[in-house]
Amino acid sequence: MPAVGAANFWMDDVPVVEALRLRRVPMMAAALCFVVGDVLARQWHETFFLAAATLLVLLLAIGSVRVAQRIAIIPVAALWVVVGCWCAQIQPPVLPQYQLAQYADGLSRTVRGRVVRVRKLRPLTQNDADAEGSPQSWQAEPGAWETEPDPAMESVDLDVQAVEDVTPDISMMRAVQGGVRMAVSDGVLSLACGDVVEMPLRLRVPDTYRDPGAWSHAAELLTEGIAVQAGVKATRVQIVGQAERSWRCRLYAAQAWAAGRMDAFADSRPNHLLPQKAQISTRDAAMLDAMLFGDREGLTQTLRVGFERTGTFHLFVVSGLHIALLAAAVFWILRKVRAPEGVAVVSTIALATGYALLTGFGVPVQRALCMTAAYLLARWLARETGPLNALGTAALAVLVLDPRALFEAGFQMTFLVIVAIAGIALPIARRLLTTCNRAIYLLWIVRLDAAVPPRAAQLRVRLRVFGVLLEALLGKHAREVPRWLLRSFVWAVDAVLLGVVTEICMVLPMAVYFHRATLLALPMNLVAVPLVAGLMCVALPMFCLSLVSSWLAIIPGAIAALLLHAVSALVRHLGHAAIADMRVPAPSGAAIVAACIMMAFCCWALRFRKGWGWGLAAAAIIPLVLLWPETPLIKHGMLEVTALDVGQGDSLLVVAPDGETLLVDAGGPVGQAPSPDRWDVGEEVVAPYLWSRRIRRLDAVLLTHAHSDHMGGMPAVLRDMRPRELWLSVTPGNSPDLHALLAEAQQLGVRVRWFRAGEAFTWGGLQASVLSPEVGYGNPGTAVNDDSLVMRLGFGKAGVLLEGDAERPSEETMVARGRVAPTTLLKVGHHGSMTSTSPAFLAAVAPRDAVISVGRHNTFGHPRFEVLQRLEAAKVRTFRTDRFGAETFLLTSDGGISASAAASN
Repeated sequence: MPAVGAANFWMDDVPVVEALRLRRVPMMAAALCFVVGDVLARQWHETFFLAAATLLVLLLAIGSVRVAQRIAIIPVAALWVVVGCWCAQIQPPVLPQYQLAQYADGLSRTVRGRVVRVRKLRPLTQNDADAEGSPQSWQAEPGAWETEPDPAMESVDLDVQAVEDVTPDISMMRAVQGGVRMAVSDGVLSLACGDVVEMPLRLRVPDTYRDPGAWSHAAELLTEGIAVQAGVKATRVQIVGQAERSWRCRLYAAQAWAAGRMDAFADSRPNHLLPQKAQISTRDAAMLDAMLFGDREGLTQTLRVGFERTGTFHLFVVSGLHIALLAAAVFWILRKVRAPEGVAVVSTIALATGYALLTGFGVPVQRALCMTAAYLLARWLARETGPLNALGTAALAVLVLDPRALFEAGFQMTFLVIVAIAGIALPIARRLLTTCNRAIYLLWIVRLDAAVPPRAAQLRVRLRVFGVLLEALLGKHAREVPRWLLRSFVWAVDAVLLGVVTEICMVLPMAVYFHRATLLALPMNLVAVPLVAGLMCVALPMFCLSLVSSWLAIIPGAIAALLLHAVSALVRHLGHAAIADMRVPAPSGAAIVAACIMMAFCCWALRFRKGWGWGLAAAAIIPLVLLWPETPLIKHGMLEVTALDVGQGDSLLVVAPDGETLLVDAGGPVGQAPSPDRWDVGEEVVAPYLWSRRIRRLDAVLLTHAHSDHMGGMPAVLRDMRPRELWLSVTPGNSPDLHALLAEAQQLGVRVRWFRAGEAFTWGGLQASVLSPEVGYGNPGTAVNDDSLVMRLGFGKAGVLLEGDAERPSEETMVARGRVAPTTLLKVGHHGSMTSTSPAFLAAVAPRDAVISVGRHNTFGHPRFEVLQRLEAAKVRTFRTDRFGAETFLLTSDGGISASAAASN
């Protein structure tokens, strides 16, 4: 029983965790109802019925509150659903900017616009240049894409005011609205926000790969107000006036200024005088710019992938974690100096807002700031409100302002992290550690033993006994050792528990958006989060001191460099472990719903003494539900051939009647050297399509020849899909990148098989026959199109001929040797070039359908009109990936064939 005169404080509480009831989390319930309305609005667009439903629900809510308050919750919840519908309906859509996009026709036009953002692009360091590879290491095809001889040095975003309209008779400037992002090379411009500039540009619409699962870069740019892209030399840009600087422009300028100051410190003499391990390098400055100011331009793809594989990438971009760390530190300091709670809350929000503005005030930062402010205000205005209700308040505030945020990965991940901590980890910690916390609290005040439960009182007595013994043996300072050991144990259990629960909940977004199961995320975050928290504590003072003098910032700069290098080294070593890179398809809709229900059940069950074991069991099952292998989406008993949209390249998926899978080529950039720091079509397009089909592993991959537009994405496919076999024909003498691919295949345990004309074998219920190249064919030089491995796959009376880029000499040889037989489906050679699909070869193949893999607006003129006429004259039904995106063909053993578009973007 409590001691006489003892105050009523937390140690007197009987229930360790209070049950989750609606009256404790009304704002969370309102937010969930709002979410339902937001989702319904995506399918329901009838404004009249929505208005009628609003009036009806409002009347029911008012009536129930006056007559029967017990049932008022139902119409009130429905009212929040309606509010969610209205907010989603009235939110302005993302404009597609069709008027500006129509000028992206390949012509050079004068464009006038107002500068809204200027970003310096870092030049490659020596290490980065080495990673890029030699430009001559891949043989470019004749007429390959033109590339700028000089690298881009600046990225400039413009709000377009006018574009030159060119006709055969006249040229004039027409008023057009939209956004363009141009890469400036051959110099650096002295541009400021608000400058009106004019220059000739060849506008182009960003590539969109119309394959299920592929990420749309064009849609991402539209959310930033950018519809087209262009490149320009600095000498051709003219400043023709000034315009009013918008707030968006000022925020971007503040972010660029902050990143520039960090780069200036990295280049300063005091920094270079430090030992190398204590120096802020250019690469380190890029990481600090991303972590502190949200400027990701300097982050290389290699760096991104390393942190993604270990589940720590979120630490190095401005996100909710950084806003929360800053707000928590400021609020804790203010409360420690006995500032009133209201003053602490207002001051913390003000400082967090200033920091958010310095980062460019991007959408993720806006959400994080809004949720932090809502949580602090809820804590201040309603002291008894729990963290889940404060989270509901914050989420509701964010969604009311931006209903589309519900479908963004950033909002979902922020929300899930807080639910994991406040809804699941906190109740578990209270049940497991409350006894220890009560034992530690004011340990040497004996009279408090009567105010705690018997187990806590017994633990307090034991701690004091051990303390007295240690004091007698080692001195008076040793008596605190048992208490500090127990406190350290509590902190360690807290950290592990938070990490485990957070990673359990983060399995869902990591699988959906990144196709990764980050098995090393827990140990990495346990080490990295404290290091990054310390890094921020020294990096921000370093930045502020560097504004005065670089010499003043030398000590915090050295500490920041050491912490940053420690985290980078850990990620670099662990990121290459095979266990760190488990790639998975996105879970099905049913699995996602089941996981969300289990999370909600955990939040509810863990608050009941008799049901918290079931809550723990549900939490443990969540990863199994999300990562359990599901049956691939394939049609058994048919031969499937899907031509993927990989731009000006080739990639086809073949699914045999018994379900075995074969990928033929993997696309890639035309005539460009491979680089881990360049956008990878295999990682971003081919693999996501395979994951959308729930394919976890390929049975085989076939590389027709070593040109970049067929081979560029193959290394990523080998790493992501771990095929059992790699099929090849010719190894050119001068093809170092093919040799690198073979070395990687050997490292991954992929069996390599070599084929030549005349070979035949059975695979997956299909009869495979190799048509080219000939047994005696060799190529001591660089790769050429006639190196292509040409194969026919037969299925009863049906068949598909995979020609690669084989040209007329190979076609003539195949026809002359009598290897070509009538085929149901032809993959047209060399993207429809005049060098392939000769009349004799087409007559021998006699296909019913043909597919051409080709990129939109390609500079080769593919497919050639003569080839299309030839196919039409032969009455061949022809499909093109540049027109319709990915195309799927289903062949039956009786010779039947059907085609359908597989595109979703």
